[in-house]
Amino acid sequence: MPDTVKEATEPAASFWRVPAEALLTQLHANPGGLRSSDAAVRLKRTGLNLIHGERKSAVALQFLAKFRNPLVIILLVASALSALTGDTTSFLIITAIVLISVTLDFVQEYRAGQAAERLRESVAVRASVLRDGKPADIPIAELVPGDVALLRAGDLIPCDGRVLEAKDFFVNQALLTGEPYPVEKAAAELPDETEILAARNTVLLGTSVISGSAKVLMCRTGQDTALGEIADTLLAKAPPTAFEQGIHQFGVLIMRMTILLVLFVLLINAFYHRPWLESFLFAIALAVGLTPELLPMVVSVTLSRGALRMSASKVIVKRLGAILNLGSMDVFCTDKTGTLTDAHIKLERHLDPDGQESDRVLELAYLNSYFETGVKSPLDDAILEHKEIDVSAWQKIDEVSFDFERRRVSVLVDNGITRLLVVKGAPEDILRLSVSYGIEGDADQRPLDAAARARINAQFEALSREGFRVLGIASRPVGLDHPHAVVGDEAEMHFAGFAAFLDPPKESAKAALAGLAADRVSVKVITGDNELVTQHICTELGLAVSGVLTGAEIQQLDDSALAIRVEQVNLFCRVAPAQKNRVILALRRRGHVVGYLGDGINDAPSLHSADVGISVASAVDVAKAAADMILLEQDLNVLHAGVLEGRRTFSNIMKYIMMGTSSNFGNMFSMAGASLLLPFLPMLPVQILLNNLLYDVSELPIPLDRVDEDDLSHPRKWDMRYIRNFMLMIGPVSSVFDFLTFFVMLSVFRASESLFQTGWFIESMATQVLVIFLIRTRKNPFKSRPHPLLIASSFAAVGLAVLLPFTPAGDYLGFVAPPPLFFAVLSGILLCYLLAAEGMKQWFFRRFVPG
Repeated sequence: MPDTVKEATEPAASFWRVPAEALLTQLHANPGGLRSSDAAVRLKRTGLNLIHGERKSAVALQFLAKFRNPLVIILLVASALSALTGDTTSFLIITAIVLISVTLDFVQEYRAGQAAERLRESVAVRASVLRDGKPADIPIAELVPGDVALLRAGDLIPCDGRVLEAKDFFVNQALLTGEPYPVEKAAAELPDETEILAARNTVLLGTSVISGSAKVLMCRTGQDTALGEIADTLLAKAPPTAFEQGIHQFGVLIMRMTILLVLFVLLINAFYHRPWLESFLFAIALAVGLTPELLPMVVSVTLSRGALRMSASKVIVKRLGAILNLGSMDVFCTDKTGTLTDAHIKLERHLDPDGQESDRVLELAYLNSYFETGVKSPLDDAILEHKEIDVSAWQKIDEVSFDFERRRVSVLVDNGITRLLVVKGAPEDILRLSVSYGIEGDADQRPLDAAARARINAQFEALSREGFRVLGIASRPVGLDHPHAVVGDEAEMHFAGFAAFLDPPKESAKAALAGLAADRVSVKVITGDNELVTQHICTELGLAVSGVLTGAEIQQLDDSALAIRVEQVNLFCRVAPAQKNRVILALRRRGHVVGYLGDGINDAPSLHSADVGISVASAVDVAKAAADMILLEQDLNVLHAGVLEGRRTFSNIMKYIMMGTSSNFGNMFSMAGASLLLPFLPMLPVQILLNNLLYDVSELPIPLDRVDEDDLSHPRKWDMRYIRNFMLMIGPVSSVFDFLTFFVMLSVFRASESLFQTGWFIESMATQVLVIFLIRTRKNPFKSRPHPLLIASSFAAVGLAVLLPFTPAGDYLGFVAPPPLFFAVLSGILLCYLLAAEGMKQWFFRRFVPG
């Protein structure tokens, strides 16, 4: 590789202190960007622009990692010992079964992971960079040192870089500095600046653009960035979800039982002086049978299948675990714009303080929206549709960007005759800061006394009750030598009037809200709009208002008081972003699983705080990066479909868990008990392993299985007590019929060791597999149709177990052909078992799970 490329891809030390021209030379870059071929070479050398923890292992290493399972290692060691002692057949069979099981697990999980990764890549955050002299949208992970990025309001900053050009460019660096206020960045030479965080000519990975635009030279990427160096301390791993904690508890429970049973079996075999290697293999095989080793694969495959199904419903899942949280969600928080309304906002009226249409109000609103450089809101877009306004005589001098504390934006403009500060924002704040008003233009300066304020406020409230979203418009002339706009200038203003917008209710939202309510998801609206507009929209959509809480009222409540109030109300109006976050955290403290839909710059904290952070494809990069899921259409019906898919996914994972705690656990418990009563092993180690493999294969279609409507009608949450009680009720039923089989084999058939092992292998296989058709539904199994593949795989596994003793392979596995009468007796035992298990199941759901 040429030395120039090597030098160009090495991170520049103290790059903010190096003169811009020298820095471009050092990185072999230019302001026009890189050639695509050059960027490809650099990417191979530097690697992906990812921070610590996001890089993936090679496929071969992922496969080998499956062999780190302690049970797999013990089995392979035991099989090797079998070979050393001359039992080559056991060695070959055990090794083959282990390899098949591990490969099956890996292939299923790998394919699931690849499918989920393709979905994530479809909504990956991209950056606009100059490639081959033209702007191109490139995934952030593929950017390299020397790239030139074009940044604007709402963008995530994709690197540590040097500002080459900037216009009113403000950045939020709170992630790195803890400072909540935006910092202005500019192209500047700072040879004496020693701290990168203080360098105002530098932008850093992980921060975001609040307003303005800039051209930035990328100097450091990935692990070499300031964020990469401290990622372990700043990017703390998210706490485990309730489901993840439950899975861990379940694993610990099964592992404890496994250890106890294995130790019990080893002690019994030692007491009877049975061959140590055979006893050891039997105990390990028993542990394999008890351990839900396929659970991680079942969870991964089921989640990825869920993600694929959700993508068909136009929901892209970025974090697979969020699917289960969506299924558990019982409170959904959202703004109304675009979710409850069409987001096709139109400027319907521009009124003076007397309620008359005013061209001057429209002109001032247009000047403000045209020249502001922050993220354009839908209200700005509606104003800018009025192309008849001519702003060619005006030029922008400065601006004070919008923020959620002030709730307004100001621009300072000049036409050579007049220098004017134009302000638009929340009407109550604009009115509060004004001291005069006029009806016939700026020359009409009337004092804004109490009577005038009351009259103008009444006009504002009347517009709000009619469903109009309203902005206040004001201005303030300043001297021609006034150089900058600052917050302090927003005082003693002249109130010009109101801009009134209509955002009609979304036609599909009414049915979606009714569907969510029917499926027991409570919808709470959290908005910056006033309560009158919000109530009007909710009334139109049939959403009953249980109470209203404003931002000012939230400010007066401590956390414990707020936790009580959030249960009582479902409209939160005129709230700031920090207050949104408080509402979500208060709901979570009350035990709710909370989803939040946000698409703005300041929604990121709330998206992180919610159990499920949801954004939309049209959202700013900051919101999309913080979200767990992306809606390709901003439609509540899409979300409702996602909720049902989350519940379906949860139900299918629970099916596997419920089987693991009932029938196969009962069979393994029976096996341990049989070793105490019998003078020989109730099943050979290779037979146990084969039993476990066939059972696992039969359950592979569970991620595809159908789910009863009853299971989709309410939020699904992890309940360890429910699982434990189910195990204690259903598991012993299996053991009772196992011991009945032992009695029949010994008393009726006078079975030899091989016949006993064969008979119980078939009975064990049949009971474990067929009971899934009972456990998979709370209803009568004949009224709930399983997926055809689940039926096929289950009967294929049982059929193979029945046929094996009659094949040459059966001889190697220690099987003998049972007499015909055995199958008649087996059919009777199976029928009685399934009837008993169904009866116990129905009793369990009536006793422990009412409704």
